[in-house]
Amino acid sequence: MQTEQGRTPSGNSLFHVPDRVPLFPLPNVILFPRLYLPLHIFEPRYRRMVIAAASGGRCIGMTLLKEGWEQDYYGNPPIFEVGCVGRLTTVQSLPDGRFDILLQGLHRFEVSEQFYDKGYREARVSLKPDQPGVALEPVVRAELVRVLTGYLNVCEAGQQWQGLLRQDVDDEVLVNSLSTYLDLTPLEKQFLLEADNLLQQARRLSDLIQFKLDERGGRKGWN
Repeated sequence: MQTEQGRTPSGNSLFHVPDRVPLFPLPNVILFPRLYLPLHIFEPRYRRMVIAAASGGRCIGMTLLKEGWEQDYYGNPPIFEVGCVGRLTTVQSLPDGRFDILLQGLHRFEVSEQFYDKGYREARVSLKPDQPGVALEPVVRAELVRVLTGYLNVCEAGQQWQGLLRQDVDDEVLVNSLSTYLDLTPLEKQFLLEADNLLQQARRLSDLIQFKLDERGGRKGWN
């Protein structure tokens, strides 16, 4: 569905993102492009947000709350300015007024201006340029897979990741899936989301995995 100010970055799909999108800030959830995020919506203000989004631009922007959010959660605590906008692909109404929704990550964005006149937060956002068909240098992907394999072997969790490590999985899906599903803190995931491009994100991810691998090795050495 297109709005008067709808737009989409060059090279992306025909789905248009409104100029002003509702924000759903959470303390522990990061959305990455091309991945899916199921959410259970129960707060009254966010129920209203889902109803408005479903009948309007069908977009919700996911952002991370900054430290100290607990003191003003029901107000408008500070958020990180870089987030990811998602398209509402599924909206299931529950008998008590709650919703189960599914978001498909579309584009990273930076918040330009915030609005507080609807009970939930909205923002004017600047979409970050896409890099259609971008591919990592083979050496960068090989290094990422190497450190990941070492980490998974230590965690004894290699089997469940085999499908993702196939060569036919494209680089963006690989990097964003690892950024989402690996055992990283919300701040570490935000650090990855804020990367300037996929190459920088992959290198940051390799460094984080190596750090965690070194941590586990250090613990073993002390035991």
